[in-house]
Amino acid sequence: MISFDDRHGPAEAACASAYPELRVPEWYRDAKLGMFVHWGLYSVPAWADVLDRSDVTADTAYARHQYAEWYANTVRIEGSPTRERHERLHGVGRSYEDFADDWHPAPDAAARIVDLAARAGALYLVPTTKHHDGFCLWDSATTPFTAARRGPGRDLIAELASATRGAGLRLGLYYSGALDWHMSDFPPLTSNDDLFALRRNDPAFAAYAAAQLRELVDRFAPDLLWNDIDWPDAGKHPGPDSLVQLFTEHLAAVPDGLVNDRWGAPVHGVLTREYQDIDAVQDEVFEATRGLGLSFGYNADESAGHALDGPALIRLLVDVVSKNGNLLINVGPRADGSVPPLQSAALEELGAGLSEHGTAIFGTRLWFHEAVRVPPAGVRFTRGPGADRGELLHVFLLDPAAGEVVLDPQVSAALREVAEVPGGSGERVVLGVGAGAGVAGGGDGGAAAGPVGVLSFPVRRGAVGAVS
Repeated sequence: MISFDDRHGPAEAACASAYPELRVPEWYRDAKLGMFVHWGLYSVPAWADVLDRSDVTADTAYARHQYAEWYANTVRIEGSPTRERHERLHGVGRSYEDFADDWHPAPDAAARIVDLAARAGALYLVPTTKHHDGFCLWDSATTPFTAARRGPGRDLIAELASATRGAGLRLGLYYSGALDWHMSDFPPLTSNDDLFALRRNDPAFAAYAAAQLRELVDRFAPDLLWNDIDWPDAGKHPGPDSLVQLFTEHLAAVPDGLVNDRWGAPVHGVLTREYQDIDAVQDEVFEATRGLGLSFGYNADESAGHALDGPALIRLLVDVVSKNGNLLINVGPRADGSVPPLQSAALEELGAGLSEHGTAIFGTRLWFHEAVRVPPAGVRFTRGPGADRGELLHVFLLDPAAGEVVLDPQVSAALREVAEVPGGSGERVVLGVGAGAGVAGGGDGGAAAGPVGVLSFPVRRGAVGAVS
């Protein structure tokens, strides 16, 4: 997958010093878990080619795109499975945009989506306001191609924002900055090169995008602006509709607001990593995001074989948090707004796991030592406040049922240096959880075996890296 934090330009665009300071606020670092919501016109056809991915190549990856939310592009590629299926089921000549009149969400859809996020333990929600298809889920004055004026007949972002804030969650908003297939007449994208070449960069489109982003900031004051796949180049120059101005206005409206890294600018907020396995502790805060299956938008053909189950989702969250990240896990609701059991069951299990181990996740920070830059197999670490102004080092066992884990001498020494680890003075620390077990010979805070096990040890006073 592409990383966007190194995409800058054009050369004559505003320099980094022109931008306001983009910080990663403490609320975000504490939150750890957010829920992405990909819900839009693509939820009506609800399909992508995922049944057999074994023969997909770089040359056919776009024609056989695994993301259902890319339906508007994939259906235009001659010979694609999506094109063939679309014409067979919906008829030759029926366009993707015709689905705008076929989308009829349930009246309580937004409330049910947010309720699921809260039960899963998410502390922020990021719905898509406009994906690459150009269909706006809020009542925009910039275009009639909106949920308020077409099939739904409602401002879905207003409903989601109200429910999100009502549940005590932070609100993020996804926006597709540089790709808008409704507002352009380019041929379909068929490669990564096309992704950055077949897009509008003219002043008129930059002003259009700026007007839409301003509407979202003015109406909803999002805590997080989550842009996707760059920004029109004409909007990167100094001026009243520039990114510099838009970021300044957002931070004026939301002083502890955050942006991500997908703007094509020489500055960034939080780094995003999409469907990527982060193998080492990161120096900079990042956000890992992915769908529960192979797609973000709902794909009716996905099965359990394509998706994370509850235990895998819990382990993924632990892994990401231990490496200095947040997890933005996605749900793709059906067109009516209901979340399929394949997705909701995993999120319910995640919520149950967090009710047991949440204190070792939420509000914590990474524990870093060069010995654990790449964490030991099956073991992850976080650190956070304990009782009496002290601090705890939390040790997660990702597969507690497998038995004890023996740490190598370097990791064992680093662990004993920072924390009060009981269990003898041997060279290697032995970790295990179960009925009263902690470290070999006894332990503190051992948790019963489940998808993960957690051991919590007091951090030594004055230890390097302790929370002040």
